[in-house]
Amino acid sequence: MGIKRFEDLDCWKESRVLVNMVYELTKGKDFSKDFKLRDQIQSASVSGMSNIAEGFERDSNKDTIRFMNISLSSVTEVQSQLYIALDQKYIANSEFKTTYEQATKVKKIINGFIRYLNQLSTTKRETRNE
Repeated sequence: MGIKRFEDLDCWKESRVLVNMVYELTKGKDFSKDFKLRDQIQSASVSGMSNIAEGFERDSNKDTIRFMNISLSSVTEVQSQLYIALDQKYIANSEFKTTYEQATKVKKIINGFIRYLNQLSTTKRETRNE
């Protein structure tokens, strides 16, 4: 079957779940009124998902990896902002934990994809050198 579209990537699918979780959290009464944090965490989650899609369309593994690294940074930003939301009591500890774990899951899948792309690049170089 294979991967033909960015929607086929597990990292994109799980990032989409994270985006929806973040949007749900930010609908909370107090969270929704903290416009700066609300907008920032939503933006970071969307950036993570969007950079996966954008990276998929790049012409080289090196460029795709660059976008995957940007996505990792955005997802890490979401994790940091979750701490702020928790500290400000905008979210419950259980919401924090569930969303943080989803972000960790996304990062693990992205890192696996990066390793795969690096192996492809190494294999291609070795083949050219033979």
